Amino acid sequence: MICTIFGIVMIYSMTSSYGWAKYVVVQGFAMFLGIGAFVVFTVIDPDLIADKWVYLTIFNVLFIVGLIFFGKGDEVGSRAWYRFAGIGVQPSEIVKVIFIVLIAKQMATYKEQRTLNKFPSVLKLGIHWALYFGLITVIPNDLGSALIFLAIFVVMLICAGIAWYWMAAAAAVVAAMIPLFWNFFLADYQKNRILAPYIPDVVDPTGQGITWQMNLCKDALASGRWTGVGFGEGSFSQSSYNARHTDCIFASIGEELGMVAGIIIIVLLSIIIIRCCIIGVRSGSPFGMLICFGVATALAFQTFINIGMCIGITPVIGITLPFFSYGGSSIVAMYAAVGLVSGVKYRPKPRQNFLQYQ
Repeated sequence: MICTIFGIVMIYSMTSSYGWAKYVVVQGFAMFLGIGAFVVFTVIDPDLIADKWVYLTIFNVLFIVGLIFFGKGDEVGSRAWYRFAGIGVQPSEIVKVIFIVLIAKQMATYKEQRTLNKFPSVLKLGIHWALYFGLITVIPNDLGSALIFLAIFVVMLICAGIAWYWMAAAAAVVAAMIPLFWNFFLADYQKNRILAPYIPDVVDPTGQGITWQMNLCKDALASGRWTGVGFGEGSFSQSSYNARHTDCIFASIGEELGMVAGIIIIVLLSIIIIRCCIIGVRSGSPFGMLICFGVATALAFQTFINIGMCIGITPVIGITLPFFSYGGSSIVAMYAAVGLVSGVKYRPKPRQNFLQYQ
């Protein structure tokens, strides 16, 4: 809540000249919905959620596929939102929370049955992940969100105890597929976004194309120095650029309040991530442990990529800063996700320790 309120105050500053009321009300309402989701997911046993895996999988697939008919996009053709009365709902954010529960249950079941490293189990897990990765990559054309699912899947596999030879085999397959994926699946703008942080002069010699947003963010952070230019005084944060309070909110805060505020943001999010990991280690069950590490991975990956976009070390792929960026879907989904972790801690530990399954 500290993170979200901090974010709302800064969103007010960034939109004060452009009708701030809408943004603050929407974000505040999303926070209260998120608190409700936190309570619900704390109280509901995640096993009850996982038992409905057939219905939830169908819901997830239809929720994403529906974007073909009802999705709204942006200037690069990413149809990633449903929009109603000016309010957007991003399916990948909602689906992500359900995915963590379902894939955690599947891994935990195989782990308890001692079949995690059997070929049928590995194949089923791979198909489960590939279903979401493929749908999100192809239908909404949202590679950034798809990569979050990849990060969650890989870390949860490692935490579940997948054998090294399966990881080596997967790495070999990925290495072999990269040229095919690069040449036949990625659009030119996606290739340029990936290459921009590393060879900006080659991709965008003028600095006015694909690297423009990255350069704006770096300049904003540089101008903020240690203590910032002042609340509501930033040239970038007060501009009409539509990502200043969403994907670029870290740069906007850094411009107005300086690197001190940037460090505070990193510390606050690190506390939440570390707390998730600690609860997972102490959970006493494979299922609870995997849920916690899945949520921690989603938070850590999004934080790293978002801040990396603003300082020019990761591609600009449209990932929000958890709890801070403007966006109702992201806020509600993040509160629901940490509610799952709260639920793991809320329940008594089983007498049988999960370490016996290692």
